This record gives sequence, C-alpha cells and structure tokens, in this order.
Amino acid sequence: MKAILLSLFTVVSLLAATGTRATGTTADIAPPTPVPHLANISTRALVETGDNVVIGGFIVQGSDAKRVIIRALGPELTEHGVSHALHNPTLELHNAAGTLIASNDNWVRTIIGGIITQSQVRDIMNSGYAPTNGLESAIIADLPPGDYTAIVRGVNDTTGVALVEVYELNNGTISFSRLGNISSRSVVLTDDNVMIGGFIVQGGPKKVILRAIGPELTRYGVQNVLPDPTLELHDGRGAVIASNDNWQTTVLGGIITKDQVMDIQNSGHAPTDPLESAIIATLPPGRYTAIVRGKNIAVGVALVEVYDLDQ
Repeated sequence: MKAILLSLFTVVSLLAATGTRATGTTADIAPPTPVPHLANISTRALVETGDNVVIGGFIVQGSDAKRVIIRALGPELTEHGVSHALHNPTLELHNAAGTLIASNDNWVRTIIGGIITQSQVRDIMNSGYAPTNGLESAIIADLPPGDYTAIVRGVNDTTGVALVEVYELNNGTISFSRLGNISSRSVVLTDDNVMIGGFIVQGGPKKVILRAIGPELTRYGVQNVLPDPTLELHDGRGAVIASNDNWQTTVLGGIITKDQVMDIQNSGHAPTDPLESAIIATLPPGRYTAIVRGKNIAVGVALVEVYDLDQ
C-alpha cells in the first residue's frame, strides 16, 4: 500500500499545477470563459513487449487544432521512488486510422517525419514540460479534432514502468478545442505494477464515467485479458473517494451515495461484461487518479477510461 500511495503522488506530482503552461501569450485577446473540461492526462503502467506495451488514447474535441505535448517518461520516475523504471522509453503518435504521424526516441533529438517538419528541442524546452532525462521522449503537435493514440515501448525490447502524458499547451492563440474522452491499455500486474491513470478537471465541475475493462477486450483479439478488473478513484491527496468491483453492484461510500446501475446503463457507456467496473462522478476542479487492479491478485491486460458525460 505504501508503494501505491507513492505512485499516486508520482502521477499527481508530474501532472503539475491545474493550469497549463503557455508557450506564448497574446495580450490583446481576451481569454475565453472557462469551460469545465478534462485536461493534462497521464497513465503509469508496466511496459512489456509485443502487444503488452502501454497504449494511451485521447480525443481532441472542438472546431480547431489543439496544441499538446506528449511525453514518455521512465528514468525520472526513480526520483519518486518507483523501482524498475523503463530505462529508455520511445514514443509513437498515431491518428484515428492507425497511421504513424510522429515519433520520438530521446527528446533532445527530433525525428523529422509525418507532422513533424522541424526541430522541436527548443519548443520542448520552452514549453515548461521538458523531460528531466535525455533518454525520455516528447512530441509537440498541433492536432485537429479527432482520435489519437500514443504508444510507449522500450528501446531494444527493454521493459519497465513508464508514464505516458498529454498536456495542453497555449500557442498564443485562443483555442476552443479540448482534450476529451481518454483511455489507456496495459498489462496489470500486482503490488506497485497496477495501472494508474491521472487526469485533471479544469474550469468547473465535470460529470464523468470511469471504466475498468478486461473481458470485453477479447472481442478485439486481445489475449490474456484481466478477468475481473476493480477500480478505485482517488483525489489529489490520495484519498479513495469512490470504488467499484462489478458495475452492476454499486459500492456506496465516499462520494457515491446511491445506486448507480441505472445511471450507468443510461450513460451509453455501460460495460458489456458484468465483471467489469464503472463509476459515475461529478468532480470539482482538481487532480484525480484512477487505479485498476485484478480481483484476487489476478493479472492481465486491461483498459482504463474516462468519458465526459456533459457533452
């Protein structure tokens, strides 16, 4: 438990402050009225090989492009007490068609190709989110609305714990696009090697549904899925504020004060298997962490998701 609490602190700490850091300012443009939204998302999990790498998905919603920085961290995690950190993480960015549109291996060396047309080293340094270790990876991208996937692997098929993150950046113009529904897929083991997803609510209260999916993944050809995933939601202090084991049975406690089964069914995001877990919550602005474990110390591949229900 001590290791898990330390991991929570790591994810929340690396998510940084609830306001994103700007790469530029425009003094004569009034900022838009704050709109409640999800921002600055991350997942910490064990990176293995083959299909068992860490895969993070996110959506850019709105009418214009959104500037983001995507990071794959490994060595930095050791500074926060995480053991067996991935020594040299690589990062790929794919669009909704599955096409590779950007990649990086060591952020101090830009890989030109796809949507990356010039060196990004200075922009990464000026973003305020430059990784602290030269072996870690980062990509800055202006992404039009759509679905995206970030994949973290280890160089030469090395394995270890890594953190994949997506931060919103301000490119000096007013953007009405936001990060939307988020998900991450990885191997869930035991002890400190469970899956930990972090996200921030900004601009006002936000109603979300969180899901921990395992058995459903077999429909998509995923092998060795987590048979019975459990889900915990923690606040920025690390306190458990909600939990679930099997979405058709609500666990009362914390911020959950009534049965949620009907609300989950009506949300349009009810899991397809009764052994999977879900929580609906209206969350005030702040930092949150979702933890996925296997019941009875089971292990396997799982998916953790956060959907915006206010859309």
